[in-house]
Amino acid sequence: MFSHIQIGARDLPKMVAFYDHVFQALGLIRIPEENDGGPAGVGWQRPGQPWPQIYVQLPFNGLPATSGNGMQVSFAAKSLQQVREAWQAAMDNGGADEGAPGLRPQYAQDYFGAYCRDPEGNKLCFVHTADMA
Repeated sequence: MFSHIQIGARDLPKMVAFYDHVFQALGLIRIPEENDGGPAGVGWQRPGQPWPQIYVQLPFNGLPATSGNGMQVSFAAKSLQQVREAWQAAMDNGGADEGAPGLRPQYAQDYFGAYCRDPEGNKLCFVHTADMA
């Protein structure tokens, strides 16, 4: 399990707008912004749960953010419909299709997933299986 994930951004306002839509579809809410001494960024979490968290922010080292080849961030969805809604929110807000919602039985008999890239090329997956409910 993870405590938090950070996704680097070159265009922070564009990335925050994208993720606001995607995370709304997944039921995540924004974390109140605090100045922790690090670079500008925005975080999200599940309502009423302090962890895990996900952040989109400018890189700490001051260099431009880049997407990682072979890296993917996958989000558990509460339903097949939530997978569809998150993927559609990504498509409607500047994401690129990497695999429309559908069954992927090669991973598990009931694995229903969708794949996309955010506006800066980071690969995302939205997935639901019966044991994720």
